Amino acid sequence: MGDTIGLSLMIEDFGGRVASVWSELRPTTRGLVERALQASTTASPQARNLPYDARADLELSRLLTALDDRASETEASLGTEKVDRLRYIADTCAAVLQEKTQSAEVFSQLVRRATMQRDYARVDALADSLTRFAPSEICELARSQDVVVRALANEALALFPTSVLVSLLSDPVDSEIGRDALRRQAVEYGSEEARQIVSALDQVDLDSET
Repeated sequence: MGDTIGLSLMIEDFGGRVASVWSELRPTTRGLVERALQASTTASPQARNLPYDARADLELSRLLTALDDRASETEASLGTEKVDRLRYIADTCAAVLQEKTQSAEVFSQLVRRATMQRDYARVDALADSLTRFAPSEICELARSQDVVVRALANEALALFPTSVLVSLLSDPVDSEIGRDALRRQAVEYGSEEARQIVSALDQVDLDSET
């Protein structure tokens, strides 16, 4: 209990917006951050074992945005020591999100953050996390305006089983992205199955034009 009170008091030192977002977190969401801060690593084993919680994703995303925005302000308003603590809590929050998120929006936020920090090892780790994302979420990422996010998504899709990519072809929103991923499998990865499917699709297109 004392650690929780101490963290809440520390959060209040970071200004009204951060304190307001923190106060709005559900206890379970707040606990993810508290346990991660108490752990010896940046993301706690408890966070990994908990089921995915989309609502916690959104809550932690808002907290991370508030923390990063506050950290980007001049150090004169907080002092170096408080800024260091603020950034540490923000990094911990980002690590918790990286462990659990399955949201395209949150993934994009984390990639942009890591890119701005030039933390390319973190970008690689985020790319690895796409294996737990639904194909529809990765397709959304493949439409991102962010070139890094888009590249990571396209690479992840090309590594999906061909049968999964074929299932995207019937989706009016994701079909073109699925087709591009099949083409990449055929050309870059030498998949004969993908080549045959792409060839058949191209033939259908030709027939429809005549």
